[in-house]
Amino acid sequence: QVQLVESGGGLVQAGGSLRLSCAASGRTFRSYATGWFRQAPGKEREFVASIRWSGGNTHYADSVKGRFTISRDNAKNPVFLQMNNLKPEDTAVYYCAASGSYYGGSVYSLGYEYDYWGQGTQVTVSS
Repeated sequence: QVQLVESGGGLVQAGGSLRLSCAASGRTFRSYATGWFRQAPGKEREFVASIRWSGGNTHYADSVKGRFTISRDNAKNPVFLQMNNLKPEDTAVYYCAASGSYYGGSVYSLGYEYDYWGQGTQVTVSS
């Protein structure tokens, strides 16, 4: 069993910053990518950012590009999501996900590409 635990969420004013962390524990598995997704009330889950373990390539949703940064430490665990210049529309539950599956040149922006999911952490941005 693999567990992913997110932390770092909270309440922040517009223009502020938060850093989310995603830590994996449990069974060891080969991870091809880690991603962040979010879901706002009444909306579908959407892709935020991903990082591939091979090469460290990153990919971002257009809505967060230039404001959010996904990174990892040298030991691959945990993975961080630095969120700057937050906007009220960033308010959502943020989920960390890990992929144990290889999808070639994919940027890992689709939910089905991930095998393990965390429980989520709430991010609320006030105007």
